[in-house]
Amino acid sequence: MNRILKILFGAAAVTFLIAPLFAILPLAFTDSIFLTYPMPGWSSRWFQELSGAEVWRRSIINSLIIGGGTTILATTLGSMAALGLRHHGLFLCGSLRTLFLLPMVVPAVVLGVGMQLLFAQLGIANSYLGVIVAHTVVSIPFVMVSVSGALRGIDQRVELAAESLGASPFTVFRRITLPLAMPGVASGAVLAFATSLDEVVLTLFVAGPNQRTLARQMFSTLRENISPAIAAAAFLFIVGTLIFGLVIMLTKRQSLTVKA
Repeated sequence: MNRILKILFGAAAVTFLIAPLFAILPLAFTDSIFLTYPMPGWSSRWFQELSGAEVWRRSIINSLIIGGGTTILATTLGSMAALGLRHHGLFLCGSLRTLFLLPMVVPAVVLGVGMQLLFAQLGIANSYLGVIVAHTVVSIPFVMVSVSGALRGIDQRVELAAESLGASPFTVFRRITLPLAMPGVASGAVLAFATSLDEVVLTLFVAGPNQRTLARQMFSTLRENISPAIAAAAFLFIVGTLIFGLVIMLTKRQSLTVKA
């Protein structure tokens, strides 16, 4: 009985989370100019608008550039942080871990104002680098949590055995620790990419007109005119993130197969 209740509760939770997607995604293929049900007909006109309109096309390119840079930087820094805080006996380990997780709880508006002032002093305001750094700050906690979970599942006796056989610390990391933690690293990379794609508030503060991302363009369009192009952009958001995650997982699986 308890198992059935758990399954029903899990199914209800998943349905609650996914139902909004099923409600909005079909509207990306409507031939109406309004986001309404029932749909009068099916059309790909709004995807053609995304690819044809310069403002939408530029925002998609910007999102890929910024998302890619954020993924690389956040995955690298978040993985290094997780490795550094792996040993609980480290001095101020708990305080440092909390410090890395602060961007998850600090209001985005507070971060945006602080970054805007700081980036203006550093000369990277209204630049791709500034937006990538801002998105990296809020993405690192997700990567660190994901990689930390993967590292906790590694038996450290395997690493100690490699060291006892003469392997250098870098060799142990490259040949043992990193491959075993790669699922967590890959998951963190997907989360970093998704966080960058979804970030609006920080982008409003630190990005200039040339760094307008897809999320920011959607936000601006909602304020000016609710168009089905927003649903088409949301469809690209979701499908793009799923494809990115699938590619990373398949690449990792293929790598493990080759090594085996």
